Amino acid sequence: MHTKLTLRLDEDLIRRAKVFASSNGKSVSQVVADYFALLGREAEDIPITPAVRSLRGALRGADVDDYHG
Repeated sequence: MHTKLTLRLDEDLIRRAKVFASSNGKSVSQVVADYFALLGREAEDIPITPAVRSLRGALRGADVDDYHG
């Protein structure tokens, strides 16, 4: 059963959410539902892609305070 949920968010955040959803071929509702589905899950339950796994520990010992984007 689907139930309506009203969220009050900053206009810029809503705009960015719509752009993100559109670029991923989803509705904002589906993006929110996907995120909510992750809440409370243990980290071991979420699959880690090989690319992300290869980055594990890459910043160990690094001084990340020096980063300026």
